[in-house]
Amino acid sequence: MPSEVEVGLQSQGLLRSEGPHAPATVRRRLTSWSILTRWRGVTGGFAAPSLKSATRLAVRATGRPRQRKSMSAVTSDVLAQLLSACAGDRLVDIRDRAILLTVFASGGRRRSEIANLRVEDLVEEEPVHAVPDDPGSPPLPCLAICLGRTKTTGPDDDARSLMIGRPVEALRSWLEEARIDSGPVFRRIDQWGNVDRRALMAQSINLILKSRCTKAGLDPQNFFAHGLRSGYLTEAANRGIPLPEAMQQSQHKSLNQAASNYNNPDRKRGRAARVIV
Repeated sequence: MPSEVEVGLQSQGLLRSEGPHAPATVRRRLTSWSILTRWRGVTGGFAAPSLKSATRLAVRATGRPRQRKSMSAVTSDVLAQLLSACAGDRLVDIRDRAILLTVFASGGRRRSEIANLRVEDLVEEEPVHAVPDDPGSPPLPCLAICLGRTKTTGPDDDARSLMIGRPVEALRSWLEEARIDSGPVFRRIDQWGNVDRRALMAQSINLILKSRCTKAGLDPQNFFAHGLRSGYLTEAANRGIPLPEAMQQSQHKSLNQAASNYNNPDRKRGRAARVIV
C-alpha cells in the first residue's frame, strides 16, 4: 500500500493496525467483499485463480507466525480450578459450571456450537455403567447432543457427541434451576438474576471462561474458549485414548487438524521425544 494512502486511511480512522494483516484477516475480508459485490449484482474477480494463487503465495512468504487459538490448553487440572471458581449456588455459578463441563465433556465443542445449543438438541440415552465391562458398577446418566450443522458437519450428517456422568447432572441442574424446557440452553443472566429468553452470544462463552480464570487465579490472557477443545484432545492423549476414538467425540474430520490441537508443552510429558534420552 502506498504510504500516502496508508496515512490518509489512518487519519480517517479507516486503518487501525500497522504492518501486514494476519492471513486469516485478509481471507475474511476478501470473502466479505466477494459477498458484497454479489449482493450488488457486480461481477468481481474474487474467484479468479490468480487471486487465490497470489494469496496462497503471500501466506507462504510472510514471516508472521501462525498464532494458536489458545495459548494454553484447558486440561482436567485447569478445568478443576475453573469449576472451583464457580462452586457457588448462584444461578450464574450453576450455568457456568454447566457450560464448562458441557464444552469439555462433549469433545471440546466450539463456542458457536454451545451458544446455538437448544433443548431440542438434547437426547436422553439409557444410563451406562461406570465401568463398561462391569455390569455391577453403578449406573451413570447419559445424554446425546445432536450437533446439526457445524464447521465440519451438515444437518444431514447426524453428528452426535455423548456426555456421561457429572456433566449430564450439571446440565440438568442448570435447566431445572433456570426453568428452561425449550429453546436455547445457555442464556444471559442479568444483574438481578433473571434469565433472558435469548441465547448467549458465542463471544460470551469466551468471556465466561476468562472471568472464571481470573477468579481461579489463572492468567486470562493464556486461555480462550478454544483451549477447552484443544484441552479435551490433550487430555485424551494423556490418558492413552486412541486419537480416532477422541476424534469421534470431538467430531474432527481431519487427522492433521485434530493432531494440531495437542499443545506443545504437553508433548514434553509424552514418550515420542524420549526414544533416545
